Amino acid sequence: MKKKMILDVDTGIDDAIGIILAVKSRQFDILAVTTVNGNVSLDTATRNTCKILDLLSEQDISVIKGADSPIIRSPFFEHRIHGEDGIGGALKDVPVKKQPDDGFASDFIINSILNFPGEVTLVMTGPLTNLALAVKKCPQITKLVKEVIFMGGVVKGVGNVTPTSEYNTYVDPEAAKIVLQAGFTSITQVGLDVTRKVLLGEEHIQLIQNDALADYIRESTSDYRKRYFERNGIWACAMHDPLAVAIALQEDLVTREEYYVDVETKSELCDGQMVCDFQNRLMKPPNAHVCLDVDAEAFFDLFIRIINS
Repeated sequence: MKKKMILDVDTGIDDAIGIILAVKSRQFDILAVTTVNGNVSLDTATRNTCKILDLLSEQDISVIKGADSPIIRSPFFEHRIHGEDGIGGALKDVPVKKQPDDGFASDFIINSILNFPGEVTLVMTGPLTNLALAVKKCPQITKLVKEVIFMGGVVKGVGNVTPTSEYNTYVDPEAAKIVLQAGFTSITQVGLDVTRKVLLGEEHIQLIQNDALADYIRESTSDYRKRYFERNGIWACAMHDPLAVAIALQEDLVTREEYYVDVETKSELCDGQMVCDFQNRLMKPPNAHVCLDVDAEAFFDLFIRIINS
């Protein structure tokens, strides 16, 4: 039986590839793709999501808009990385056919979990604003959701916005703190520590047999890979969000350990930093499965196989 999933996105370049992976896998009953302010504005993220589903000829999957700003902060966009349109200029001249459905993302998340207790997997690849709002409104969902997998934070490396902070937790650290402290029975953190080990290069794109998808992925990641080269000397880009989706497909791609994790919200230098208590200094029970390593070769084997299916 297919796993019921809600995919929550702020559709930039890697979110879009994550959507493609989720849809092409045919392993999920995707209840909806919900959108959130993050890499780009809520409206742009929603439009990009609809464009990707158009590219996949998927008109039956609902797209539902969510929060248009972080819980208490001002938006912080990443146009420098993702381009003004959020997907590197790919599909910029393509008209949008699909339109979002009525509703609000956090309400949809709540209702889906209540309607299918113990069955819904949430894969969150943007700031955690929608889920935090859902938890505040209906705390019991933490015991009724099957699992939460979120891309965010970095626990053993450097940040990608500040020296210590990853983008999703930097943009809305209050939301991340709410989610981590809410008491979810199964929540997996997928951070830069592991996503930086799955680097998409031209050699992978050349293996994609569907010309339309290969062309889209090549074009959308072109500047993204260039930026990565300028900073890291490698002509590639990290598959942050696709890895979160892939873990929902095959959890043994990563090595996970349980730790207590929290997010800094009041620091001048370290705002948005995810802190993992590796030595149990805080004497608090573990609240997350923290991804510490990944089998990059197995990830790309899965990714290419699904994209070519």
